[in-house]
Amino acid sequence: MAGCKPQAEPAGSKKKVKIHIDPVTRIEGHLKAEVEVKGGVVVDAHISGGMYRGFEQILRGRDPRDAPQITQRICGVCPTAHATASALALDDAFGVELTDNGRIARNLILGANYLQSHILHFYHLAALDYVNGPDTAPFIPRYERNDIRVPKEINDVAVGQYLEALEMRRICHEMVALLGGKMPHVQGIVVGGATEIPTREALDQFAMRFKKVKEFVMNKYIPIVYLLAEPYGDLLKTGVGHKNLASWGVFPMDNKGTNLLKAGVYTDGKDYDVDPANIKEYVKYSWFDDSTTGLTPTEGKTVPAPNKEGAYSFVKASRYNDKPHEVGPLARMWATNPDMSKTGQEKLGIKKFRELGDAGFSILGRHVARAEETAIVADAVEQWLAEAQPGKETFVPAEIPKNAEGLGMTEAPRGALLHYVDIKDSVISNYQVVSATLWNSNPRDDMGQRGPIEEALIGVPVPDIDNPVNVGRLIRAYDP
Repeated sequence: MAGCKPQAEPAGSKKKVKIHIDPVTRIEGHLKAEVEVKGGVVVDAHISGGMYRGFEQILRGRDPRDAPQITQRICGVCPTAHATASALALDDAFGVELTDNGRIARNLILGANYLQSHILHFYHLAALDYVNGPDTAPFIPRYERNDIRVPKEINDVAVGQYLEALEMRRICHEMVALLGGKMPHVQGIVVGGATEIPTREALDQFAMRFKKVKEFVMNKYIPIVYLLAEPYGDLLKTGVGHKNLASWGVFPMDNKGTNLLKAGVYTDGKDYDVDPANIKEYVKYSWFDDSTTGLTPTEGKTVPAPNKEGAYSFVKASRYNDKPHEVGPLARMWATNPDMSKTGQEKLGIKKFRELGDAGFSILGRHVARAEETAIVADAVEQWLAEAQPGKETFVPAEIPKNAEGLGMTEAPRGALLHYVDIKDSVISNYQVVSATLWNSNPRDDMGQRGPIEEALIGVPVPDIDNPVNVGRLIRAYDP
């Protein structure tokens, strides 16, 4: 982690000490963290997104069919999720229903990207918070005292898998390209389905590659997560946050609304169905004009105000029922409550994910959720490969409507993703994106409530202000 600038104070001081980490490294994007430490723990936090996207303005006046291509450029790690959300919004606006083969093709493309993204996150972004690589790039620079507790044999296994994980990512990209045209930024996800009619040869090539990836996930990724968890047991009690969760659901299993990973909202200890009307974005502390605060995505406006007094982020404060909600693997696993993997059951002695209880709302609990989800997606990819029909149509043509609205809700690997399109005179009049990192990494809202990562940082131990290791661990556990 680069850019740590603590003020000089002894670790046990009862004075508040501000630590600025800018940028937070080993994440995809631009993020700054400012935390106040008192008595060895974080007592306040501000998370700042310093990059203005402007995609909503870019899309105005364009052919609606451009949206899945343009919005993929929001993120180089999860472009397929943006293509999927955008295509779903257009499907809604165009009034088109996918063929079974088109649905399966989209699932295979997005599923392969999920596998790639979760492997990337653990091995190449987060794992270096728990293991030491050699004193060469990319394993350095690192904190002088980085709190590595694993025995050498486990450390060496994890570091050895680092390079193998790069190979798995390459293979996953090839899987995406076989049905999506290329990766990153696929061409094959469009309104009405997918452009590539799968051949038997393409499916066989996909399956051959997938076999290697699944073996890696089940035999190496999941076991090493649990091995690393053992020496860091305190991190199963650290980083709780608001304990509110939201999932829009992902991977349709039919055209009737059944998803592999379920939709659901968990607020103040109770479960609720998802209602898009309950989603609003607040901007009191964001660099956007105050006239745009408290709007739903269908009402949303994007009016930047970079010189606004009191603001500290280019991220809007997304709220569900006016409360902060965490999104991502933890939220999806909580909503779905699947059986744990064999490794998970053996290590934790539980059968269902929710039996983790409060341990799920922690730094390591989020890693466990991501690993368990990877196993579920891998099993589903195997099922979709068996269901895919070579030579059968994957695309349903549809005319551009003169005036229409569409809402696309799905899940990026990082969490809940929403795209909204308003079409007037057959071009895009308004487009709004509420992405996963906007839910997790947002600032305070108009009511003064911290964003999910800001709240989860409260109470995180920082025994050494010159080496705030746990701050980085907490932020990276969300994969922002």
